[in-house]
Amino acid sequence: MAKQLAGPVEVAVRSDVEQLGDLVGVEPSLSEMAYTLAREIDAGGGDEGKLLPQLNRELRQTLAQLLEGRATDDDDDLGDLGSPD
Repeated sequence: MAKQLAGPVEVAVRSDVEQLGDLVGVEPSLSEMAYTLAREIDAGGGDEGKLLPQLNRELRQTLAQLLEGRATDDDDDLGDLGSPD
């Protein structure tokens, strides 16, 4: 059985997840869920496209959850500039 090439949504999701760097905790599981959802979207959404809205919502929620724990880390690069030492 030949491996199916990734579609545009899956390629984009994989690129986004790759930019996160090392995955920790539940992030590997969440990323695999996101890849699967993206693959289903690329395949047309099942049931003649009727599942696309639900798949899109699930993908957005999964990506948001994947990014949720990282938002506080990225915020503090220059956070202490206003405070004198």
